[in-house]
Amino acid sequence: MNKKNQLLLFNLLKITTGALIFAIAVNSFALPNNLGEGGVTGLTMILYYTNGISPALTNVFFNTILLIVGYKFLDRETIINTLYAVMAMSFFLKITDQLVVETTEVIIASIAAGALMGVGMGLIMKGNGTTAGSAILAKLANKYLGWNTSYALLFFDLIVVIPSVFVIGLESMMFTVISLAVSTKLLDFILEGANPKKTVTIISEKHEAIAEAISHQLARGITIIDATGHYQKNAKKMLYVVISRQQLLPIQKIIDEIDPLAFVIINDAQSVIGEGFTREFFEHEDNPNEL
Repeated sequence: MNKKNQLLLFNLLKITTGALIFAIAVNSFALPNNLGEGGVTGLTMILYYTNGISPALTNVFFNTILLIVGYKFLDRETIINTLYAVMAMSFFLKITDQLVVETTEVIIASIAAGALMGVGMGLIMKGNGTTAGSAILAKLANKYLGWNTSYALLFFDLIVVIPSVFVIGLESMMFTVISLAVSTKLLDFILEGANPKKTVTIISEKHEAIAEAISHQLARGITIIDATGHYQKNAKKMLYVVISRQQLLPIQKIIDEIDPLAFVIINDAQSVIGEGFTREFFEHEDNPNEL
């Protein structure tokens, strides 16, 4: 089996596992405790509460509509994987509809539902698919607006969750918000890691002073890149550094104090591998790395 087929098989395995976990979250914890959910899943649950329609059916109906919308904007592989995820999720929603976990504490159910939904969605997205529904909108927001996927998903989910108060009541709606917060955090962890990094590119006449301050105060390695301005054809020095999210404000403060006119670009780095970051086999993990 070649690498391409191995990757495809591994992605399908992740999507299948994620769909099963998501279905268990809905049937075992959310529905028995009158909880809601965001996006299409939230709509299917509202229809279940009000009309007794199985989420396995309405999930396919609503998501087919959104897949048609997303078809023009998402790549072919993502659409195919999402279609598989929707079918797998509907199948698992059907076969696990009797798998109810009873608890007298709704807060426990909301946390469990949120945790399982976050893990399920994370596995599906790591398999290059989506759970369709608001996940498609979140993917589009990430692709075209640069939004963080998990927080874009939370935004679109809340659009459904807040009005659901008229169906499930205020208390259940508040527990649903807790569930969404848990799922968002876990989804963020799965997609971006425990400590997502930022890359910072700095163009400044005072690049040497900025580099010294970053190296001394933040203990981060810096790469100096030779660059040329297009308009005036003048030589410039460009600094490139990878930092943790917690170091974002300190580095901005350093730059502002030394050169308020510096040109700064900040990007998300989903994964960083190297000394000082994620490779455990380096002996001196705390030493700053040169990129």
